[in-house]
Amino acid sequence: MFCAGRIPQEDLDRVMAACGGSILTTVSQIDASVLGKCEKFYEQQVGSERYNFFEGCARHHACTLLLRGGAEQFIAETERSLHDAIMIVRRAKKNDSIVAGGGAIEMELSRHLRAKAKTIAGKEQFFWNAYARSFEIIPQQLCYNAGIDAIDILNKLRHRHSIGEIWAGVDIHKEEVGDNLAACIWEPNVCTFAVVNLILPECHYRCDGSRLLDSVN
Repeated sequence: MFCAGRIPQEDLDRVMAACGGSILTTVSQIDASVLGKCEKFYEQQVGSERYNFFEGCARHHACTLLLRGGAEQFIAETERSLHDAIMIVRRAKKNDSIVAGGGAIEMELSRHLRAKAKTIAGKEQFFWNAYARSFEIIPQQLCYNAGIDAIDILNKLRHRHSIGEIWAGVDIHKEEVGDNLAACIWEPNVCTFAVVNLILPECHYRCDGSRLLDSVN
């Protein structure tokens, strides 16, 4: 038997979600129907705090991720990266449609826009090329974040897409361009739609190209 006090309601709800059982305000009517289950429970000191660990929970509807590091800024960066990863998985589960990630879709859109620009005479061609270039910022930034030569990767991406490899994108694990659909480097298509919806108004604002916006729409 373990006794603890001043437990936040949020923690009680999460324990119930993981182990089952019910939250009671009295001990007068305890029976098997209100009890939760876990394979192992123990208390352990982590740093300056003591934590209660529930392992082998019956329902697995809640869990705690324990981040440890040498400096606070490293832990904060890890937490942000972990949060981004969890949100991407959440979106993938809520939306059953995916596309290749690593800038593959953005580079394919850029290729089509550059092809469209070649068919347009006059200054309006500049707006189409600017719009095409804006999509290349996504794979370029991925290269910067991974410490990869962005110029070399972008040139390879342009070539691969020009010969019809529509799923070619940045593979940061290999530090090279690859078929990201086959490599299981995916992202929910809702993320791609969000990028397109953000880039178009920004280009319109910066270039003041009302004719371009009307043509794209």
